[in-house]
Formats: sequence, structure tokens, C-alpha cells
Amino acid sequence: MQATKLLNLLWVFALLSLVAVGGGTAVLPEMRRILVGHFHWLSDKQFREIYSIGQIAPGPNMLMVLVIGYRLAGALGAVVVGLAFFIPDCFITFSVNRLWKHFEGSPWRTAIQRGMAPVAIGLMLSGTYTVAKISIVDFATGAIAVAVFGILYFRHVNPAILILIGGAITYLVRAW
Repeated sequence: MQATKLLNLLWVFALLSLVAVGGGTAVLPEMRRILVGHFHWLSDKQFREIYSIGQIAPGPNMLMVLVIGYRLAGALGAVVVGLAFFIPDCFITFSVNRLWKHFEGSPWRTAIQRGMAPVAIGLMLSGTYTVAKISIVDFATGAIAVAVFGILYFRHVNPAILILIGGAITYLVRAW
């Protein structure tokens, strides 16, 4: 049973790695669909909490996949998920970078870059929408989301501070 789950985790996160155009946020909708909707390995609440940990922890936010792997299959699950999610992408990035340098100054390179920008932006917006959809569950969380957006839009504030403040406000509102 554990071997089957590890193999499934390997395939799921290796495939997610291959479609992570625009960064990790781009695969959040598909990751949620697979983990919560298809396999039912996590609930929306668990997915949201793991994502929040990834946002506030130091380092790349997609280290959250290690927490998912650990939650689902222990330390070995974290290792399998980490390797599956990061190694294919690293290999592709290294290979494409070498090719990319070869075509420096080419009009094709510029055209590809301009064509990929809207795709990456769209995928990141899709990830943001997915997280917002599972995170904004009542008036208080909606008000916090609007306030955070406003603060980030008009001021340069560390988002981790806003996450902590938002969490504290949510806790206080719910405790009250």
C-alpha cells in the first residue's frame, strides 16, 4: 500500500513539475484538483493550511510540497515528492537555458518570450484564484483579503507580516 502511494505521489508531482510554467503558483489549481478532488488525500482546509505554511516559511513557497509529501507518506513521502517536483523542472530549466543562450538575439527567442508571458501570468492568476476560492470563506476572511490587496497594491509591505496579522485577526474574530 505504501509503495503504491509513493509511486502515485512520484507521478503526480513529477507531472506537476513539468507544467509549472510561470512558477509554482501556476500549478496550484491542478495540484488542488488532484490532491483534494481526485485522490482525496487532503481536504480543502488542509490544502489551504499547507499553502499558508509555504507562504510564511522562509525559502521558496513551493517547499510546501515537502509538507504534503510528509503529511501523506511520512519522511519518505517528503523525499519522493521533493525529488519528483524539483528534479524534472531543474533538468528542463538547465537544458532550455543552454539552448536559450545559443539563440541569444534571435527574433524567435523574443517572440517565444513575449508569447509565454501571458501564459505564465494567466497560470499564476489561476493559482491565485484557486487559493482565494478556498480561503475566503466568510465576511471576515473576505474583508482581510480586500485589505491585504489594498495594502500590497499601494504600499511595499512584507506579505509575511500581513499573513501573520490576517491570521491573528481571523483567530480573534472567530474566538470573539
